[in-house]
Amino acid sequence: MSALAALEKTELSALRDPRLFREYAYADGRWIAAPGDAAIDVVNPADASRIGCVPALTAAQADAAIAAAQRAFSGWAARLPQERSERLKRWHALIMESREDLAHIMVLEQGKPLSEARGEIDYAASFVEFYAEEARRLNVESVTSHLPDAEMRIMREPAGVAGLVTPWNFPSAMLTRKAAAALAAGCTVVAHPSSETPFSALALAELAERAGLPAGVFNVLTGRAAEVVGAITASRHVRILSFTGSTEIGRLLYGQSAPTVKKLVMELGGHAPFIAFADCHLERAVESAMAAKFATSGQDCLAANRFYIERPIYEAFVEAFATRVRALRLGPGLADPDIGPLIHERAVKKQEEHVADAVHKGARLLVGGERAAAGSNFFLPTVLADVPDDALVFHEETFGPVAAFAPFDAEEDVLARANDTETGLVAYLHTRDAGRIARLSRALQFGMVAVNRTKITGAPIPFGGVKQAGLGREGARMGMEAFTNVKYVCTDTR
Repeated sequence: MSALAALEKTELSALRDPRLFREYAYADGRWIAAPGDAAIDVVNPADASRIGCVPALTAAQADAAIAAAQRAFSGWAARLPQERSERLKRWHALIMESREDLAHIMVLEQGKPLSEARGEIDYAASFVEFYAEEARRLNVESVTSHLPDAEMRIMREPAGVAGLVTPWNFPSAMLTRKAAAALAAGCTVVAHPSSETPFSALALAELAERAGLPAGVFNVLTGRAAEVVGAITASRHVRILSFTGSTEIGRLLYGQSAPTVKKLVMELGGHAPFIAFADCHLERAVESAMAAKFATSGQDCLAANRFYIERPIYEAFVEAFATRVRALRLGPGLADPDIGPLIHERAVKKQEEHVADAVHKGARLLVGGERAAAGSNFFLPTVLADVPDDALVFHEETFGPVAAFAPFDAEEDVLARANDTETGLVAYLHTRDAGRIARLSRALQFGMVAVNRTKITGAPIPFGGVKQAGLGREGARMGMEAFTNVKYVCTDTR
């Protein structure tokens, strides 16, 4: 056993609350073990050591869990909003009490630095707290009657069973952002976490059970997506599907959901431009660029993928950025480095492909560009300058620690280049010109625009993109309304 594997085994066995590490699925209030050899191994991306395994549920088992959620729906929907609110508040408190254990579990299966994992647990808990409060305010709309002798009402009602499909890069926050909103609205939930990172979701299920969520209300189904997600999309009882993941898989689920005409909320790929004009605060913009690129080792749909810098400050900006990149520390997540491992070999190969393509087409490699000695899933943080517009990195989401730079000369030029993508999730803009801020904030074809800063997310904001970056919004009041249907009642008063 390697020294790292020994350390992580010790860390796992030393959890303050060992029952948070569950090698089961959770359905209808029961923990389900893997039948026979039907299990999926989960490995640590830092060294490929085996952490544990979870059941590979069959489609029939997924159908049974969906049926349980359907049975539980009417009772959960009928509860007073304040009752649902109290359960969510208790869940929030338990998550915060278990913050350190949850962060350690996440590091082991996902690989992100420990401080980032702690931050994600706080982020995950914030959605539960936010929707615990919003649960009491579901119906706030009204309509003025336009007909004589008629009283009109508008009501929001829970849509039904909600299917949630969550990714490996934010295994806790993406689940609570969806589940807390659905539960607050009165829906029951069947969730399928990524097979790379199921233990974070199962730990949250353990805490949800302790918080008093009734059997069938919150279910976490592990297994292969073809079986479990296939059952979710096929079921007529699942009325809404919320998915976070790649645009390619989103298209597939879109089609699979069509026969049952599900409501869809999808947060798909990103291809974020970072635009800095010559009048920006250079040092602050460089720091913002670092944060926009390297959080979660670049494995973030919000990560800046294309850096467009106005020519008068281009060389100074790129050199300042490269200097900071050279100082970044790599290592396993428990050592709390700046850059952890990528999730798997395929992710590393994509970095290699994008770097090789850009260099072949004339880009300058300033920093990195190859695998790191820390392990097979580690890739050196990389800086590419003078990247041509036809390079792969300017057309595909890299999802790793590769930063690609190109200069621009005019506002109209950079706007056209920035908007040349179908994945319009977020754009980053740095300038001190108020008029330019107003113009580009409106003209950038993205669901979110960060002006002179990087961090913009949180429970109160509507998160989502345009074009093929997704459908609907998560977070904010809109995130809860997505799990509801609107009912209109018109009553004769004569």
